[in-house]
Amino acid sequence: MPQPPLIGITTYLAHAQWGEWDLPAAVLPAAYVDCVRASGGRAVLLPPDAPEAAADVVERLDAIILAGGEDLDPALYGAVPHPRTGPPVRERDRWERAVLAAGLARDIPVLGVCRGMQLMNVHEGGTLIQHLPDSVGHDGHNPCRGHFCAHAVTTVPGTRVGARSPGTHEVATHHHQAVDRLGAGLIVAARAADGTVEAIESTRYRFAVGVQWHPEMGVDAPVVQALVAAAGSAEGTGPARTAGRNTRTVRSAPGRIFPTQVS
Repeated sequence: MPQPPLIGITTYLAHAQWGEWDLPAAVLPAAYVDCVRASGGRAVLLPPDAPEAAADVVERLDAIILAGGEDLDPALYGAVPHPRTGPPVRERDRWERAVLAAGLARDIPVLGVCRGMQLMNVHEGGTLIQHLPDSVGHDGHNPCRGHFCAHAVTTVPGTRVGARSPGTHEVATHHHQAVDRLGAGLIVAARAADGTVEAIESTRYRFAVGVQWHPEMGVDAPVVQALVAAAGSAEGTGPARTAGRNTRTVRSAPGRIFPTQVS
C-alpha cells in the first residue's frame, strides 16, 4: 500500500517550559504538522544538527518545509545588522542552509515559509530588506507583536503559486523583513499592495517555492497541498529518487480558522 510522503519540517532550538520543566527544546508550532497531515503528508521534525548530517537526513525525505522563525544572520548576504534585526541563530542558519542545499541537489519539493523563503533567496545570492517599515512606511506586515494578522497579496499569473491561488486574497502575516534583490533563478510569484515580494519560485527546480506568509495558519493551504502532491506524485520523482515509493491522491485540507496567537 502506498505510504504518505514524508515531509521534513525544520524547527526552532529554544528554551521551552512545559509542566515542571524549563529546558532547551526543539520546538515547532503544531499548525505546521496539522497542515501537512491535512494535506495528506506525514510530518517529520528536523531540529538543528551538524550541517554534514543534512544529506543523509534529506535522503530519507520526500519534501522539505523550511519553517518560519528568527531573522537570518545578515552576514550571509554581506550586510551590516540593522538595529531592529534579531540576534543571529547561526546553528540554525548553518543547518537549514545545508538541508536546503541537499534538497535542491535531489530536486525534491521544497517550500520556504517566511524565514524559509528568505533563506531560499539568500541561498541563491539574493539579499533582504532588514526592517520593512523603513522601506514601505508602515507596519502592516507585522502590526502586533506575538500575533498573526491578515493582509492581501496578489499572485502572479503563470506561476505555480498563481495557478493554485489566482488573484488577490488575504494571508496570515507576521514578518518585518522581506526579499530585496532576488537570487539567481528566482522569480516573483506574489506581491503585497505596497510592492513587497510575498512569494518566490525557482525556475531551476521541479518545485522550489517560498511564501512570505504563513499558510499553516490560513483557512486552507493550497501551497502546502501542492508541495505534498508534488512529493507524492509518481510522475514527479526525479532521477535522484530511486525508491519511487510514493503514489497517492492528496486530500484537500478541511477549512480552519487561523489563531491570532503565535505559539
